[in-house]
Amino acid sequence: MKRVQLACRVSQEQTPGFDSCEEGWELVVDRKDFRLWRRPIEGTHLYRYRVFGSYKDVTPRQFFNVQLDTEYRKKWDALVIKLEVIERDVVSGSEVIHWVTHFPYPMYSRDYVYVRKYHVDQEKNLMVLVSRAVEHPEVPESPNYVRVRNYQSQMVIRPHTSFDENGFDYMLTYSDNPQTVFPRYCVNWMVSSGMPDFLEKLHLATLHARNLEIKVRDYISSRPQDCSNETRASPERKPAAARTAPQMDYA
Repeated sequence: MKRVQLACRVSQEQTPGFDSCEEGWELVVDRKDFRLWRRPIEGTHLYRYRVFGSYKDVTPRQFFNVQLDTEYRKKWDALVIKLEVIERDVVSGSEVIHWVTHFPYPMYSRDYVYVRKYHVDQEKNLMVLVSRAVEHPEVPESPNYVRVRNYQSQMVIRPHTSFDENGFDYMLTYSDNPQTVFPRYCVNWMVSSGMPDFLEKLHLATLHARNLEIKVRDYISSRPQDCSNETRASPERKPAAARTAPQMDYA
């Protein structure tokens, strides 16, 4: 819960026009409606990345739902080998996901086990999606894939008007260690280019779903949440014996 609240706070303090360089961020990509920064992660050769972007031709609700719908993603993301919900907490909406994805030849495919949680703040007009890598007893490592153990992302979506009208800004912060022995510049290129490519595919999939009236689960209506809600029951507040998996206590 703390991670989601932090993402909400950061989104309210920062806007797509702020100068990240003042905080040690290096501008890597500067395009219309898309800017990408990076900052070294202390003690490693890796970077943390931050993206600010805008879309004007889809609604925040459509973009948010397409991003969360694992079944639809199997159809539009050609890199997906496997994408399954391993565990779901019906109270909080937290989900543990197993994701296996192709990596460029000659590298092995990578697999991720991560927990994700989302919140919608109707009052502040914000949507938040937080994910990070975890371990789960039902998904042991496979010799066929390389397990990525360091992965986290936080996305905040701020509508220009409302959840159901075209136009929104988003802020995405993420880091990823793909566990490769390739030179550092190759790893950084893969991580920094992979997310922009994914975001554009996500945008096109959202347009496709809208134009063809493809049915996508509405996560906002099925489980509305508020970033500032401290009283709603969640896995963090359950007695230890009642929790189905400790990994659900991720935020």
